[in-house]
Amino acid sequence: MRATRTQAERREQTRRALVAAARQLFADKGFAGTSTPEIAEAAGVTRGALYHHFADKAALFIAVVEEEHLLIAMAINSAAAGEDEPGPIKAVLGSCNAFLDAMADPGRRRIMLMDAPAVLGSQTLSRIESQYGLSATVRGLGEAMELGVMRRLPIAPLAQLLRAMVDRAAQAPEEEQADYRKAIKALVRGLKA
Repeated sequence: MRATRTQAERREQTRRALVAAARQLFADKGFAGTSTPEIAEAAGVTRGALYHHFADKAALFIAVVEEEHLLIAMAINSAAAGEDEPGPIKAVLGSCNAFLDAMADPGRRRIMLMDAPAVLGSQTLSRIESQYGLSATVRGLGEAMELGVMRRLPIAPLAQLLRAMVDRAAQAPEEEQADYRKAIKALVRGLKA
């Protein structure tokens, strides 16, 4: 067994510590309320180490947002894997519900729905969303249309509208979540061919 870690392993461990510390601080205090010295201290590294890995706080925030998108995509995929041949419409609904379940964390909502649009801007956020989730939505909608179970509509705008719908639902108070889920179900079912 190897007793010492390689330089690459140490770099990755430092990077992971920075992303984890930043995620917690951004979730608790928001992007604007978090400073780079706080992040470095929480990660147990120097500010120089932070700036070695990330050009600035915004670059670190992008890494946090990308990781959150990845975790949400994994939660949606995991929920889909648990379904026994759900059918395309049910799969779209399952993805919406899995997204809402993943967004139940208030810190994640703060990062993803409040700070990310304001800090990153629409172009960067669209790139990240396309990479981690929107492409799967487009594929799912395209499959449903090809199978003839969903009306043929422009897929990219429909995917964007579904995304906006679930983003809005994720921001609703907990006591209203069931009503939002019912509304989403009715709207998605209304797309049946």
